[in-house]
Amino acid sequence: MATRAFNKIIIKVGSSSLTTADGKLDLANLKRIAQDVSQLVKAGQKVVIVTSGAIASGAQHLKIGQPKTIAEKQAAAAVGQSRLMRQYEKAFEKYHLPVAQILLSRDVFINEERKANAQNCFETLLKEKVVPIVNENDTVAIEEIKFGDNDTLAAMTASLIGAKLLIILTDVDGFYLKDEAGKPYLVPEIVEIDTKVTAAAGNAGSNVGTGGMQTKLQAAQICQKAGITMAIIHGRKKCLIKKVVTGEKAGTLFKPL
Repeated sequence: MATRAFNKIIIKVGSSSLTTADGKLDLANLKRIAQDVSQLVKAGQKVVIVTSGAIASGAQHLKIGQPKTIAEKQAAAAVGQSRLMRQYEKAFEKYHLPVAQILLSRDVFINEERKANAQNCFETLLKEKVVPIVNENDTVAIEEIKFGDNDTLAAMTASLIGAKLLIILTDVDGFYLKDEAGKPYLVPEIVEIDTKVTAAAGNAGSNVGTGGMQTKLQAAQICQKAGITMAIIHGRKKCLIKKVVTGEKAGTLFKPL
């Protein structure tokens, strides 16, 4: 598999890519994503997954519907983290790849000692061809140290480990603008995030996730400043991850400044 100069890749899997219409964990799509990632690792890439889905998975098991309070969300996360990790572990076992769970909070990126420890941990895992599975530490995070959404977490993790590419899997084909007639069209590449782009982001978001297109633009800005390419692609369509990595057209690319 011929690749561009993407030595390290972050793949952010949104809740919409991991849950079915009735809110259950979508194991079929999780397994497909694991297959795509395993192909990258076998080709020599170092890949980190930033995953949503823990709260949704826990809420499903607890049968509490959509968690509303902080306590409900933390309880759902506590139950869902292990259940979600078990499914990732089973999915990657087929390809003889081990996985590791890493739970992060914002203070890891602020405290230099913790930051260095996290970087060393990632480096060691990737050297051993382990696939790190990252999520926010929802069970203990308080408002002051929360990321708020996994788009931001993914971008900050990409910067932390020196990744060159962040791929965000979501429930749309990419970023859309509108032409003069008001018809939406997919933008293949964005360099400048101007007022037209930010206005087009709107407030849309999945009912099972915490982020919409606005949080993805914020993630793109973090990536651009760090010299990281970011892509938004559909999380349920085959071969798109490979297309992004190999330089084929897919979704929307946000190029570094």
